[in-house]
Amino acid sequence: MAKTGVFDSDPAMVAKATELKKELQRLVRAIVDDEDFSTQTIDQAKDTLSALKELKFKKRSLSLKLNDVLSCPEEFRCPLSKELMRDPVIVSTGETYDRPFIQKGLKAGNRICPRTQQVLSHTILTPNHLVREMISQWCKNRGIELSDPVLLVNEDGITESERDHFLSLLQKMSSGLPEQKEAAKELRSLTKRMPSFRALFGESIHAIPKLLSPLSEGKFEDGIHPELQEDVITTLLNLSIHDNNKKLVAESPMVIPLLIEALQSGTIQTRSNAAAALFTLSALDSNKALIGKSGALKPLIALLDEGHPLAMKDVASAIFNLCITHENKARAVRDGAVKTILKKIRNRMHVDELLAILAMLSSHPKAVEEMGELGAVPCLLCVIRETNCGRNKENCIAVLHTICLNDRTKWKEIREEENTYGTISELAQNGTSRSKRKASGILDRLNRTVNLTHTA
Repeated sequence: MAKTGVFDSDPAMVAKATELKKELQRLVRAIVDDEDFSTQTIDQAKDTLSALKELKFKKRSLSLKLNDVLSCPEEFRCPLSKELMRDPVIVSTGETYDRPFIQKGLKAGNRICPRTQQVLSHTILTPNHLVREMISQWCKNRGIELSDPVLLVNEDGITESERDHFLSLLQKMSSGLPEQKEAAKELRSLTKRMPSFRALFGESIHAIPKLLSPLSEGKFEDGIHPELQEDVITTLLNLSIHDNNKKLVAESPMVIPLLIEALQSGTIQTRSNAAAALFTLSALDSNKALIGKSGALKPLIALLDEGHPLAMKDVASAIFNLCITHENKARAVRDGAVKTILKKIRNRMHVDELLAILAMLSSHPKAVEEMGELGAVPCLLCVIRETNCGRNKENCIAVLHTICLNDRTKWKEIREEENTYGTISELAQNGTSRSKRKASGILDRLNRTVNLTHTA
């Protein structure tokens, strides 16, 4: 009996294939470009290629007999798609829908049951095994080939078997230490390699608490196991990369406190990844406020002060993002950011990132006052002379302009610099447009100061 490939253009299949192809491209590029590539990269490429091959076979197996499908009983059709349901699930109101179609609405933020118009009490989707069995029997009687549920793929590219595996891993997070370590390591790997696994955490309000349970509930006799903590915190980082997860992750009660704890007590990799997680979560303005109020800036600044090369960039990025809001600027200044940043700039550590933070903090009066007291003027003038980076020169002159406008005693240092090196004049002629404006403003004020002195 001939079968029609109705689902050859299934968007879920296309999404899964696209994801696998991108991952394969990345791995092959890593092998080709990196002379010191690892055998693990080759194994990952082989696994991805095998998964792509398996998906090709699955696409072929999802063929249906079109005429029979169009005449299927009304109760077998999804109320949203009006098509035969392949993965029927029950929402909190008791209504049944095909998973990909109801899930699409949920991910768009719609919490209303389409059929009853009631607000959904939760977004957990429960498989309707009875309806699924009835559909399977109906298809079998008509010679229609319908895939087993474990082969069905939703719009995020997740099969039912993968979903079940995800749930079993979360269950292990409440088991003994060996099971927790094994599950945490696999969740870290899956959420790094597959964006679709990151999305799974958004389907249940219980997923993130289960992930965090080894850190938030059971402190072992010898404290938190370092490897387990690193895997859990890194999984949180992976989750926070997914845009739809940022609000959910940050607002989960234990997430921010555990990230702050990890900044202070984890391995350097854990601490760095905790900072990176705070950076990605702070992309949302509401999260910036939440993270700042939780007291994250103080341990971030402390970690910056330690100066470990592995953590510096992530820490600086997190501080920069958080300090976009005025309230967090005040917190950063109170927690010693200006002193720490100037010290690192003098040591020429991550100057690009730290100058950007300093320029941002210069809109806060207390920060400007501290910069003047802590010798920022000669430090920044020296950077302008040394660096070839236009953006760094721009940030330096912007901060200097603000300091000098707020502290007249600094004009002497500026005048001496200009007389000796011509630093400000050079920038007024050859800097970026903003650098030219700030440098010209300093020169104009400097000239007026000189003229007033001569007049007097």
